[in-house]
Amino acid sequence: MIYENLFLIIIAFIWIIGAIIQDFRKREVANWWNFSLIAVALAYRAFLSVYFWNYWYFIHGLIGFAVFFALANIFYYSRVFAGGDAKLLMALGAVLPFSPSLFGNLFIFLYFVLLLLFLGGFYSLIYSFVLVCMNWKKFREEFPKQFKNYERIIDISFYIAVLFVIIALIFDINSLIVLPILLFIFPFLYVYAKSIEECCMVKSVSAGKLTEGDWLYQDVKIGRRKIKPSWEGLSEKELKILRKYRGKIKIKQGIPFTPSFLFALIVLLLLIF
Repeated sequence: MIYENLFLIIIAFIWIIGAIIQDFRKREVANWWNFSLIAVALAYRAFLSVYFWNYWYFIHGLIGFAVFFALANIFYYSRVFAGGDAKLLMALGAVLPFSPSLFGNLFIFLYFVLLLLFLGGFYSLIYSFVLVCMNWKKFREEFPKQFKNYERIIDISFYIAVLFVIIALIFDINSLIVLPILLFIFPFLYVYAKSIEECCMVKSVSAGKLTEGDWLYQDVKIGRRKIKPSWEGLSEKELKILRKYRGKIKIKQGIPFTPSFLFALIVLLLLIF
């Protein structure tokens, strides 16, 4: 391990833990928190680059930020990550270039993203099991409703999966067996996730407790204005309008994903150092 990276590792842990605390308390991570990690990491890299007359240490940080900036936007606009998670990923891009070589850093980026997605999926699954256990009665009532709503899609997926199995057996293509398994499982996972969302992730709050970025569960009509749910969440302008609403407003809350960053960083450090 290059000792210069110790400071970057320490601040990464501090900022991720801070993000986790914010995520569990408010279901959001403040922009200033994520952006301050970018500033601290790049400032540290710039200082060492000047001190050792090695500009590559700073450039690697810029490259990492640029790569993760692109990935974060892809994940955000494909609705894989929420805004706070995407910005935390951007910030870690300035931290993670631990190798003195460009190709070494690219492998580190790849390992981290794969670990983040894999461990994040596993963590989200465990978290969802806990939610189901805590809300078992509601889930037991909701799952059949969602199953009925998507029954046609489940049937179509089943028939397509059977077709692929037949093709795989006729042409002896063993690798094709994975696809029908995924086609069969995915609709059930979607119904499971949708059931959890409906019975465990929706809550009613007063207009005064809404914050920027909150996800509306349904349209809210105020006079002639109608505020519609969007992936970006509530804007500051929409919040000002909703402040006039006197009833309860339903919002959706996602699973706090920030612990996945901590798990991925720990495993990454164990693998590369």
